[in-house]
Amino acid sequence: MDKILAETKQGQLKGKIEGKSISWKGIPYAKAPVGKLRFEPPQQPDNWQGVREAFDFGPVCPQPPEAAAMQGINPEDMSEDCLYLNVWTPNTSKKDLPVMVWIHGGAFTSGAGSSYLYNGARLAVQGEVVVVTLNYRLGALGFLHLAGLDDHFTANLGLLDQVAALRWVKNNIAVFGGDPQQVTIFGESAGSMSIASLFAMPQAKGLFNKAIMESGASQVVPSGQAVHIAKDFISMLDIEPDHLSAIKDESLDSLMKASEEVYQENGGDESVLLFQPAIDDNTLPQYPTDAVAAGSAADIPLMIGTNHDEGVFFVRPDTEEMPEGKMDEIVKRMAGRENADKIREYYPPSAEGQARLITDFVFWKPALEFAEAQTNYAPVWMYRFDWHVPGHPYAGKAVHALEIPFVFQNLDYFWKLEVEVGMSLEKLSTRMQNAWVSFARTGEPGSDWPAYDLEVRKTKIFNESDRIIADPHKEKRRIIQDNES
Repeated sequence: MDKILAETKQGQLKGKIEGKSISWKGIPYAKAPVGKLRFEPPQQPDNWQGVREAFDFGPVCPQPPEAAAMQGINPEDMSEDCLYLNVWTPNTSKKDLPVMVWIHGGAFTSGAGSSYLYNGARLAVQGEVVVVTLNYRLGALGFLHLAGLDDHFTANLGLLDQVAALRWVKNNIAVFGGDPQQVTIFGESAGSMSIASLFAMPQAKGLFNKAIMESGASQVVPSGQAVHIAKDFISMLDIEPDHLSAIKDESLDSLMKASEEVYQENGGDESVLLFQPAIDDNTLPQYPTDAVAAGSAADIPLMIGTNHDEGVFFVRPDTEEMPEGKMDEIVKRMAGRENADKIREYYPPSAEGQARLITDFVFWKPALEFAEAQTNYAPVWMYRFDWHVPGHPYAGKAVHALEIPFVFQNLDYFWKLEVEVGMSLEKLSTRMQNAWVSFARTGEPGSDWPAYDLEVRKTKIFNESDRIIADPHKEKRRIIQDNES
């Protein structure tokens, strides 16, 4: 059989040779979640007859146009019929290759597996791996907690979409040359937070063997808070809780408008994660870090890390200085009143202080706690990404998401930022990609990177030249964790 033809459980797919790689795009891994299937768990995809061409990406899940534009997504490409995934392989006859499944970020409200940053061709070819990217339902369509109002509904649909995609990979990836027993999930931001939840979900058990978490860890809301948002949402649509099924008949425009109104009522902007995984007895019964601490992900090796200046991505340099009293209250809430005095100096009310607060408490602290929880059950490796271009308007700090082009080796992205792509960037990208691929292939990122333990806490620093640091920012870490270990 021609190697661009793949015989999946649903039917034959025809891929496309792209240089040294082969791609199959727009593969349905579930039925379209529309009509009666809107706000329902993903269903097994339909079979087809003959050969289906897999040349183009599938539609993108509905999301706010402004957020989509930031990721280069055309609003005309959006549709509720969006549960598709994409596969890249090296153009080779080799079989049983490691599989790397990417879960995109975007605050659970935006993004797509088809983003140009996630093109898996170079990673597949240079790493000799099979790369999969996927879409999952976003915003209210994926994370509105209707199950808290009516037990006929199911919670955490966006996460269940990811589970369905992983199940598709398990059942089909061998025909693309991948090894279904060597599946590594990796993701960034909300994608990484999704992985934390997958560690804790009974439905995801056995669907992956390793995980790489970039800039995100346990991030969920209590059921009560999720129910409050759901009540606000249906009230915007004039739907009564005892007639909740009427939400399936609303237009997509009405749902998107209600989402905007809920944000205005509950925080004002989409940096506030109103739609995100929620604690739920049937789908996500425990906070992910607690579940992992109890052994829910035993024997699953983990790579986890953050970028040095995550928060700069979210705070503009010209952001007004926060009133000192308000900043103090936030620090007390984040670190505890007893620790606030010890740590206040790190977080002045300036834009820089606000960014540092986000870096440490939204990203670094949760990553530390998640890593610590998993070290009891499997080897863990911790990293920090420090590369930046001093003085550059965007890459002037090691901001949130800046590591992604290096992992996929899609460095042409930097030409768009007017950053010269020279040998230094290419070597850093190669070192990072080699570590990611080594981990996917062997369960270890390389002999020069010691595993993380609570005694020494060795951490790999990625920059123009890499190094290993023991317990970075030790004193601050102890305070923000309220932990003298």
